Amino acid sequence: MARARVWAPTNVSSMDIRRGPVGAGAFVPNAVVDCVYVERDMGGATPKLTCRLNSGDEVKVKYGRDNGEVYAEVAATRLLWALGFGADAMYPVRVRCHGCPYGENEPAPTPENEILILEPAAVERKMRGAPLDGPDGEGWAWSELDHTDPRRGGASIAERDALKLLAAMLQHTDTKKEQQRLVCLEAKEETKVCRQPFLFISDLGKTFGRANLFNRDAPGSTNLKAWSSEPIWAEDAGCRVNLNRSLTGTLDSPVISEAGRRFLSSLLNRLSDQQIRDLFSVARFPLRATTQPDEYASELEGWVQAFKQKVREIERRECQTGEQPS
Repeated sequence: MARARVWAPTNVSSMDIRRGPVGAGAFVPNAVVDCVYVERDMGGATPKLTCRLNSGDEVKVKYGRDNGEVYAEVAATRLLWALGFGADAMYPVRVRCHGCPYGENEPAPTPENEILILEPAAVERKMRGAPLDGPDGEGWAWSELDHTDPRRGGASIAERDALKLLAAMLQHTDTKKEQQRLVCLEAKEETKVCRQPFLFISDLGKTFGRANLFNRDAPGSTNLKAWSSEPIWAEDAGCRVNLNRSLTGTLDSPVISEAGRRFLSSLLNRLSDQQIRDLFSVARFPLRATTQPDEYASELEGWVQAFKQKVREIERRECQTGEQPS
């Protein structure tokens, strides 16, 4: 943990947020993905399943028009990726699932090979790196983030506070240990010692809403009214952020250093208006609220303006010199 990083530089202004992470396993936006259902215990309360691609890879698929995570996780992961923070890759797609089960509220499969069409859907690709588990198992609590030590190559206070502030900006409500991961990006082959440990948020489905006690989907994920009404800061002065801890969460309205505020503000201000619009458009945010094409543009613009307002809130605040980050 002491040597772990949370951020690596990117050329923010040139990141193609619509296309997203490229390389092996990537999908272009709205690609049609054929796969075969694999029975796995997926856990959680929102619709998801495991599917085997033609390549043999097994991937997690989140799906459903009423599932806020299908939209939120695409946007949140792409934002963190563009700014230089780690994240799994989420691709907005249309899935043709062979052999998928279906419930009474889901469309029946087509007669041809019992194919179930899952739309909208998002396919997850894990961030590269070998998982590193601690003595208590997988994941890390947000209090452990403060164990990084820049003198040993770990994240600086500015970098880790920027990540906390970004989590608050997104209203990341489900902050239990299992939602964060520590991976090794590179190890010494001869000794197996990890050269580059890296900390990141691995599940960002409950974002762009309002943090809530039970991590409920409706207020907590892809809810414009809820998200736009939540201020960044908990108080009129100082830099305690507005992020209420959920029942299982490990992050509760931390105080952010001035260095952390400036660091994140600088990154966010490098995003262009087009990149911000692409963020919500590629993630199909308007579909969460409306099925009317003539309402799509206004709903999209609402998300763009809410995002820009939060950037301004971060930019205009000045943290008190004597305030101690937490």
